Amino acid sequence: MKTWLKIRLITGFFVTLPAFVTAWILWLFWSKIDDIFAPMYQRMFGRPVPGLGFLTAVAIILLVGAIARNVVGGRVVAFGDALLLRVPIFRLLYPSVKLLIDAFSPERRNSFRAVVLVQHPREGEWAFGFVTSEFILDAPGGKGAMLTVFVPTNNLYLGDVVVVPREDVIRTGLSVEEGVRVILSAGTGTPSRLPRGGA
Repeated sequence: MKTWLKIRLITGFFVTLPAFVTAWILWLFWSKIDDIFAPMYQRMFGRPVPGLGFLTAVAIILLVGAIARNVVGGRVVAFGDALLLRVPIFRLLYPSVKLLIDAFSPERRNSFRAVVLVQHPREGEWAFGFVTSEFILDAPGGKGAMLTVFVPTNNLYLGDVVVVPREDVIRTGLSVEEGVRVILSAGTGTPSRLPRGGA
């Protein structure tokens, strides 16, 4: 009986924990964003209006997205990026963060071209990686087709960039979304059979 209870308690914990954590993050986001705009609306209406600050933040995000989609807005965004890159400390972090976020943006789905297996960090050990570019290497021994692969080493946000010959990687056939799921699940989301695509 004790073992039965222990197993089901642990199982229940790991099933419910993600739901509680997700709900807590959403509540935190809701309350903090709402607190930013709450004083302004309290002055306007004479009383607090819960949730209006959150809706305002969503509206601002939608507005920025709509502006960035047109030509003039794109130029404004590019100009803003150029200004941010002039800030001494900010410019050290901003390009890397923006590049990583852009890689998963729906507007730039080609940033990560394929999910592959590559021998990393040493021969005989395989790691999941995302192909980010392909190029021809002019080496003394001749030309060779190479792949640049991003290998996450800390969840999805930090990792190594490795350059390997095209023939030295195994294409898994997974979509980028499926590859992200594998990384974020610490490998538990890996299909039972790979590769699922062409060579």
